[in-house]
Amino acid sequence: MIKTRIAPSPTGNLHIGTARTALFNYLYAKNQKGIFAIRIEDTDIVRSTQESEQDIIEGLEWLGLIPDEGVSIKGEIGELGPYRQSQRAHIYKPYLEQLIQSGDAFWCNLSEQEIDILKQQADDKSEQFVLRSPYRDKKIKPSQESVLRFKVSDTKISFEDKIKGFIEFDTSLLGDFVIAKNLDYPLYNFVVVIDDELMQITHIIRGDDHIANTPKQILINQALGFTRKNFAHLPLILAPDKSKMSKRFGATSIREYREQGYLPEALINFLALLGWNEGNDREYYTLGEIIEKFSLKRVQKSGAIFNIQKLDSINSHYIKQLSPEKQIELGTQYLIQNRFDIKKWNERQLKSIIQLEINRIKKFADIGKEISFLWKQPEYNPDILAFKAMTKEDSITSLEWSYQLVYTIEESQFDTIEFIIKEAIQKDNKQMGEILWPLRVALSGLEKSPSPFEIIAIIGKEETLKRIQYAQNILKK
Repeated sequence: MIKTRIAPSPTGNLHIGTARTALFNYLYAKNQKGIFAIRIEDTDIVRSTQESEQDIIEGLEWLGLIPDEGVSIKGEIGELGPYRQSQRAHIYKPYLEQLIQSGDAFWCNLSEQEIDILKQQADDKSEQFVLRSPYRDKKIKPSQESVLRFKVSDTKISFEDKIKGFIEFDTSLLGDFVIAKNLDYPLYNFVVVIDDELMQITHIIRGDDHIANTPKQILINQALGFTRKNFAHLPLILAPDKSKMSKRFGATSIREYREQGYLPEALINFLALLGWNEGNDREYYTLGEIIEKFSLKRVQKSGAIFNIQKLDSINSHYIKQLSPEKQIELGTQYLIQNRFDIKKWNERQLKSIIQLEINRIKKFADIGKEISFLWKQPEYNPDILAFKAMTKEDSITSLEWSYQLVYTIEESQFDTIEFIIKEAIQKDNKQMGEILWPLRVALSGLEKSPSPFEIIAIIGKEETLKRIQYAQNILKK
């Protein structure tokens, strides 16, 4: 059975790149009716934290990437654990001893200064430096200064990458590399091989920044007689200028997007399209639809450009797809978060405000920011009250007409306010723009805002008349 894994290091919050890699592992496993596992690589004792691990696990599950095996919010799942490397030290030691016994690994006492001298000697000869340790054929007792190195022979290693195709490495260019600081402190390239074998991982899908690690892991895998794994290296996520993705071009952690009011459905949809497509211009997919369509053959080989405008567009689509109840729930939550006093409004008004914003916002954190005028009388330049060639006097007359009309309308009729006002404009042979522009600006204080009908329906009759009067007064000064 096909089995994939994501193995993040808990040294920070869940990165958008890690989330995308987890997604592609999840998609491939589910498309092939396989197993998706989460393993925590926390051997970096200094930088790893419980808070980071929790953020990663919660973030993945918030996105809908629930593991079949490994570490989850509810605890560890499966019988091949523990699933944290820090709890597996006793497992690695016998395999290190096996490599020492077979002669594939050796203790090395080369100091940093001695290595620097060897590098300088190679540089003096204009040769590429490849470390072939003078201790590789010696058997010495390890000391505190010793490290355990893997003995690399000169050969060719090749594999068929399921994304990039045929890849070959010349190991004569690969030095004797360190696999452990001591028998109780193995390093990444060693432990990952042991974990993948013992956890029965069949497919290793990861970012192409790991390609350089692949020949080392294949060599260790072969020396231990393990099953050969399948590899697929994903293109990295790139900023719009094709540099490495950084905060300069947007948030880099899933938590930040979550706090800004992006929806998990939108992020999953967006991340899937960062490097994969079905072969058409389709934009919107549910997680289930992506699973059904997914294939590593459709993953692009080059870097995927992060486009925040596309994410915003996709998120806007999913916001509109939410149930009215969910829109109200999240809208209220973010209005409070943005420090708007929702107690100012009754239930009907609050729903109207949120529904007004649902069609405009790209993410929930934006809610209320462009309609803050609803909460208080806006201050503005009276010049913007004039429509096209209207004079100040024309604007005052227009606003007086609107005042008298609104004064006669019962608030119970405000659900049909647009029809009433437009009918009155036609009946009195007025120009739409010359009435509606000054009215809208008087209510919002902005040249671009929701329609006057939407604003009136929310703020009510008394506040509408008050704001029209305010506009007339500042025009008369």
